[in-house]
Amino acid sequence: MKQSLQLRIGQSLTMTPQLQQAIKLLQLSTLDLQQEIQQALDSNMMLEIDEDEKADSIEKKIDNSDHLTSEGSQSDIPEELPIDTSWEDVFDSAMPAGPSNVESQEQVEFESYRSKAENLQDHLLWQLEMSPFSERDHAIAIAIIDGIGDDGYLRLPIEDIFQGLARQLDDLDLDEVLAVLHQIQNFDPVGIACCDLAECLRLQLKHLPAHTEGLEQAVVLTEYLDELVLHQRNRLARRLGMTDAEFTRALALIRSLDPRPGAYFKNYDNEYVVPDVFVSKRNGEWQVSLNPEIAPKLRINPVYSGMIKRADNSQDNVFMKDHLQEARWFIKSLLSRNETLLKVAQSIVRHQIGFFENGPIAMKPLVLRDVAEELELHESTVSRVTTRKYMHTPNGIIEFKYFFSSHVSTSSGGECSATAIKSLIKEFIASEKPTKPLSDSKIAGFLKDQGINVARRTVAKYREAMSIPSSSQRKKVL
Repeated sequence: MKQSLQLRIGQSLTMTPQLQQAIKLLQLSTLDLQQEIQQALDSNMMLEIDEDEKADSIEKKIDNSDHLTSEGSQSDIPEELPIDTSWEDVFDSAMPAGPSNVESQEQVEFESYRSKAENLQDHLLWQLEMSPFSERDHAIAIAIIDGIGDDGYLRLPIEDIFQGLARQLDDLDLDEVLAVLHQIQNFDPVGIACCDLAECLRLQLKHLPAHTEGLEQAVVLTEYLDELVLHQRNRLARRLGMTDAEFTRALALIRSLDPRPGAYFKNYDNEYVVPDVFVSKRNGEWQVSLNPEIAPKLRINPVYSGMIKRADNSQDNVFMKDHLQEARWFIKSLLSRNETLLKVAQSIVRHQIGFFENGPIAMKPLVLRDVAEELELHESTVSRVTTRKYMHTPNGIIEFKYFFSSHVSTSSGGECSATAIKSLIKEFIASEKPTKPLSDSKIAGFLKDQGINVARRTVAKYREAMSIPSSSQRKKVL
C-alpha cells in the first residue's frame, strides 16, 4: 500500500477549558453557584472577596441604579488598579441592584438561623415521655410510634409490630401491644395510629361529645365509605333507614373530620428560593435587575498578583501565573453568566408583558427558539439559563421556565398559550357549583365559545397536570 499525504479542510468545535467553565456556571442555580464560588475561593490563591468595599458597592449601585446598563456597570472599579491587573480582574456579581434594605437583610439572617420544625414523631415521643408508661410499655410504644407514617396511619399491621417486639420482650402477648396502641390513639392529634380511614374517622367521632347532632348516624356511615365515594346517597340512606335530614347531618359531621391527622406535622425543612432577578414597574415601564445578593464581590488579590515576576520561570512563579489566569477566567465566566441571565430575563419580560399586567390568563405562547433568535443565542444556552433560575415579580417568585408554553390555535387565526388555557380552566372550575361540577366536555365548550379550539382530551390533560380531580371526584353530595 502506497503512503501519501492529503490535505483536508473541515470545521470542528473545540471545547476550551474557559468555554467549559462558562457553560458549567451558566446552568448552575443560585445556591449551587454560591458553592462553586466558595470552592474557587478555597482552591485559588488569586481570588478573594472584597469585604471592605462590598457594602459601599451595593449602596452605590442602589443610588445609581438608573444609570446602569443592561450588561452591568464597572464604574465602581478604581482608576488605579493593582499591579498586573486590568478591568477584568475585578468583578462585582451584584451589577444592577434590585430591592435591598436593612429590613430584608435582617429577615434573611433570622430565617437562616431558624430552628427545625417539629415533626409527627417528635410530637408523639414528647407526649410519650409525659405519660406514665412502664419500662416495658415504653418499649412497646416506641415500636408503635416508629411504625406511624407522616400521614398518621400505621405503616405496618399491628401483628407485624408484635412479632418484632416478641424477639426483644419475654412472654409478650398481643393484648399488651393492643393496650399500648389504644393509649397512643388517645394522643394528639386525634385519630392517630389507625390502620385505615374508617378506624381513623371512628376514633375522631369517639372523642366528640355524646350529644353531638348526627353522631350516631355518622359512626354507622364510616362502615360504608366506599358507597359514599361513589355518591350513592339516596340508595345508602334508604338502606340504612335514615331520613334525608339525618343523612345530611351525619355526612356533614364526617366531612368535618381530618382524614390525614398527621399531615399537619409533615416532616420537611423549609426550602427558600433565592430569586436571580427582580422585575418591577418603574415610571410606567417594566424593568429587570439582577439580585445583588446572589454572589459575593470577587477580585484578584493585589498582593499575590504583585509578586509575579514577568521573566521568572521558576516553579512558584509559574504556579502563581496559572492561578492568576484561572482567576481571570472565572471572573469572566461569572460576568458572562450574569450578562446572559439578565438578557434572557429581559427578553422574557418583553414577550410576556401581558402576564405582568393581567396575570396568567394573558400569557402568550413562547418557546426557547423565540428568545434564542432574538438574542442570537443557541437554544441550548437559553435552556440552561432558564433551568432552576427564578424571577421575583409582583405575582410572586416564578421559575423562568414557567413563561414558556406551547400554543393552541384560536378561531380568529391567532394563538393562545397553554398556560393561559390552564388559567381559564382553573377559573371555570373555581366558579362551578359543588353539587354539579363541570365536565371536561363542558369546559371545552366554554373555551370554544371564547374562540379557543381545545378538544375534551386536551382539557383533561391540562386538568390532570394541575392536579385537579375529575368532575365525578369533585362532586359534593351536600
